[in-house]
Amino acid sequence: MAKIARLDTLLLDIPFEDYYNGPRTKPRGWVQRDTLLVRVETDDGLVGWGEAFAYACATATRAAVMDMFKPRLIGQACDNIAALSREMQRQLHIQGRYGITIFAWSGIEMALWDIAGKRENLSLARLLGGRLRDHVPAYASLVRYGEALPVARVTEAALRQGYSDVKLHEIADEPITAARDAGGKALRLTTDVNCNWSLDQAHVLLPRMKELELYWVEEPIWPPEDFATLGRLEREFGMAMAAGENASTAFQFKHLIPVITYIQPSVPTVGGFLQFFQVAEATKAAGKQLMPHCPYSGPGWWASLQLAALLPEIGMLEFLFIEPAAWVGIDSPLPKAGRVAIPDAPGLGFAPDPTTLDRFIVS
Repeated sequence: MAKIARLDTLLLDIPFEDYYNGPRTKPRGWVQRDTLLVRVETDDGLVGWGEAFAYACATATRAAVMDMFKPRLIGQACDNIAALSREMQRQLHIQGRYGITIFAWSGIEMALWDIAGKRENLSLARLLGGRLRDHVPAYASLVRYGEALPVARVTEAALRQGYSDVKLHEIADEPITAARDAGGKALRLTTDVNCNWSLDQAHVLLPRMKELELYWVEEPIWPPEDFATLGRLEREFGMAMAAGENASTAFQFKHLIPVITYIQPSVPTVGGFLQFFQVAEATKAAGKQLMPHCPYSGPGWWASLQLAALLPEIGMLEFLFIEPAAWVGIDSPLPKAGRVAIPDAPGLGFAPDPTTLDRFIVS
């Protein structure tokens, strides 16, 4: 019975361009992406890779992996991931079952599943039930520009690359309208408001979003866990809502799934594969649509692809529409004309690119 012998983290800070070099009235905001790799090695020499959520919290998530989980996991048998997951959550419940604690565990659990697939020489989709498709649709997820001109230009760039679905991160009418004008009626358009609207603003803007024929509006109000109000807004305005990137564990999703249309678990934040599966089962049973949140470039992206191969009820995967200075993994699977080929190598199929590690690792 293999045991966990080593647990390490590698933090990468990779700058990116955002497809727009024209005039801006305000400077760029987000200019680099943090990726926290989790490396687990067993006493018989197998290595698994995971990704723990690290956007603007890399130091804290890394500390949780190394200070909270590592002392409890070294020497533990890793053949029963479900039992280990329950035990870790119980031992650390006082530190919280959401946020940083679950981000850290998500990355570790992902690495353990990577090892499980490699041990059987099977991709995770095959290991966990069967590879039911080889490709999955993807949508272009734009960063926030805050202005009409760059949003229009980048929407046009996504269309030229063959995307038929674009998600904005815009919160004002003007840039959202600019995207609709640039893409025309054929473009399936959504926006992630990131909880920026007050309830009064939502009442003003949701009818406009309906008029613009948005496919969904994502997390329009604060706080994100006010699921009852999200459901009420969807019913009142007939505007489909999406949410889930800020929800952790299947328990929290129990309150979200019944009230909105599009459910968005994220493997590096929900608690890993096992929690994701529970969310997927509940979503399917409720007749809702699974649309994972996955703006990642490390093992979190590969994990989402394996889940898409296994779960045909996943409608689309999110792909962050940026130009990074380097890709985290060797032969990163990238969308072509809005579709992604899903790797079939053992485990996640992920291996870090050593050149990228050398250039962008943060000591």
